[in-house]
Amino acid sequence: MTSRTDSPTTTSEPPAPGGGVEVRLVDLRRSYGSVHALDGLSLDLEPGELVALLGPSGCGKTTALRALAGLEELDSGTVMVDGKDTTRVSAHRRNMGMVFQAYSLFPNMTARDNVGYGLRLRRTAAAARRRRADELLELVGLGTHATRYPHQLSGGQQQRVALARALAIAPQVLLLDEPLSALDAKVRAQLRDEIRRVQREVGTTTLFVTHDQEEALAMADRVGVMSAGQLQQIAPPAELYERPRTAFVAEFVGLTNRIPGTATDGRAQVLGTAVPLLEGSATSGSVTVLVRPESIEVAPDEQGNGRVIAPTYLGSLGRVQVRLHDDSVVLAQVASHQATELTPGTPVRVTVRPTPVLAIA
Repeated sequence: MTSRTDSPTTTSEPPAPGGGVEVRLVDLRRSYGSVHALDGLSLDLEPGELVALLGPSGCGKTTALRALAGLEELDSGTVMVDGKDTTRVSAHRRNMGMVFQAYSLFPNMTARDNVGYGLRLRRTAAAARRRRADELLELVGLGTHATRYPHQLSGGQQQRVALARALAIAPQVLLLDEPLSALDAKVRAQLRDEIRRVQREVGTTTLFVTHDQEEALAMADRVGVMSAGQLQQIAPPAELYERPRTAFVAEFVGLTNRIPGTATDGRAQVLGTAVPLLEGSATSGSVTVLVRPESIEVAPDEQGNGRVIAPTYLGSLGRVQVRLHDDSVVLAQVASHQATELTPGTPVRVTVRPTPVLAIA
């Protein structure tokens, strides 16, 4: 007669990376009183894909991530991971790796022990645990820092350790919740590239939540823009930026000028130029045209339609504010040398490049 035990047994090897899995969030709803944190959110992630959810505070992006992790109870909806319904599965049984804004490293453990902590909970043998931790520290560029404690590491290095720890258990899905927002700008830019490199190398399906549009556009295969618990648009970064479907997306992702125009026959007349209209635009009558600063051209002209208010030199590029003769103000992106040449008060001619734009009534 054999005895049965529910206690975990020691394993000689850590779990092997399993590659990416499909994730489906179907009609997720979560309310707090009259506030709809999630209002019918549906989102699919392809195996190995990195999707960023972008939006202002309170839009529901973190609630969506927590629902996928099992940390948020849903009012209704379904969470599918690798073809299995995990909606009612507890968080500790979902095999998710998580990296938060706060590094949450154990201060009394070395980097190696922090990375191996999840494997220790799974009763992975010490030698295999050490080997796996060292492999992941190498992967995130900290192979020589294995014996250092958190207080001996910079903020960026601590976040790399947190990433390695999340990946050590070979999670089905990696969840990143504002992981870079506590870092300074230079470190943030370096680490976002590092996270993307590691994610591509490991191939884990990843959901990344951020309020920083530059991070989302730089890191993600696709970016989803959320507002009031709903997904406004999801698309590859270039498509999202160049072909926004709503005014909210156009104005949240990047800088946008609102310029009056007239729409007819699939085009808008704006600042003397006919420009093609994007899908979803108002198609006739007086409209407001949403134009990116890089689609605005500015040239010195004594008989022009505006005057420079203020140039801004930004190193690799420049921006110029111009007050038009109707007293409206537009922002143009220009070459850096133009930003130094177009001094305040300079009369200029402002025109629009014939790139597709969104027009709203």
